Amino acid sequence: MIPLFDLTRQYNKLREEVLRTVDSVLSDGRVILGPAVENFEKELSEYLNVKHTIGVANGSDALVISLHALGIEKGDKVITTPYTFFATASCIVRNGGVPVFVDVDPETYNIDLEQVEQAIKKENAKVVIPVHLFGRTVDFEKLHFLKVKYGVKILEDAAQSIGSEGKIENTIKKSGTFGDIGIFSFFPTKNLGAYGDAGAIVTNDDKLAERAKMLRQHGSKKKYYHEMVGYNSRLDSLHAAILSVKLKYLDEWTERRIEIAKEYQRLFEEKKIPMKYPKVEEKGYRSHVYHQYVVEFEDEKTRDRVKEHLTKNDIGTALYYPLPLHLQKCFAEYGYEEGDFPVSERLSKTTLALPIFPELTNEEIATIVEKISEVI
Repeated sequence: MIPLFDLTRQYNKLREEVLRTVDSVLSDGRVILGPAVENFEKELSEYLNVKHTIGVANGSDALVISLHALGIEKGDKVITTPYTFFATASCIVRNGGVPVFVDVDPETYNIDLEQVEQAIKKENAKVVIPVHLFGRTVDFEKLHFLKVKYGVKILEDAAQSIGSEGKIENTIKKSGTFGDIGIFSFFPTKNLGAYGDAGAIVTNDDKLAERAKMLRQHGSKKKYYHEMVGYNSRLDSLHAAILSVKLKYLDEWTERRIEIAKEYQRLFEEKKIPMKYPKVEEKGYRSHVYHQYVVEFEDEKTRDRVKEHLTKNDIGTALYYPLPLHLQKCFAEYGYEEGDFPVSERLSKTTLALPIFPELTNEEIATIVEKISEVI
């Protein structure tokens, strides 16, 4: 079997180091916002070159808290993409805001920033949530233009893109650190994953960092004294300590993901397989860290045929995302209909995620490509 993702292969390599770390935390006895969390927050800030990291319980909470910290109130408009994970939009509704969806670029699958500008003007939106989807960085230059021209706040959803980079005014910055505030998810399957739910908020803004820290702990700076109504969303010390172990290997794992993407591309080109697949771009920085390797077929029938054939041959795949957010039942009140965002709707029917994780072998990649070639 070739799984879509295999956490056990990674664990087998890190097992002794992880177990020592777990034992150290449990022996210390400080398991809620203790030194392990503080240490990971410091290490991640250094890795990202950002001033503040605030560890929270998961990436979804990171989005909710970040939007709350930005001051979104009932009825405020927030722009984002319908082609992403549910939490990107649910955080808007949970803060009382109104999601304004904008279609994605057909080449990058990231939010179409030309359409975002039109939506800002039309809706008087206060915040834009760009998603660095599947690990590909959104265009920082265009985002900067929108931020300066219209004064909108930027909340980066970097849940899938830790370590990816973009260029702004000849400076290379990591995703999550360009906007007013950014978030990461450390769900186990992410490029940097815990062994359970975990997340983080990052920012260079002292006031936003202070608000986020308070919000993650019931809105208090001092225990039992609450300045606002917040959440119970703290990063567990065990997860933080394990993430510190894994962070040391993140760049190595990222390079391997890029190598895997190159190998997929080489074999697809060699076999002249008629489908769209990510092209590895040599920009001098990591514009894509391949959290997912997503290919696109001509139509839904072809996609489903390939998926079925791979499944029969014990090869894991996944659909990201089978129903765009604007068509979800829980968002029906906002009046969106089928046909409103044709690119997102087409991608939901024609894309397929193939296996990608650092321990995937070239032999396994060759098998995957061979099996695809048998039915297309």
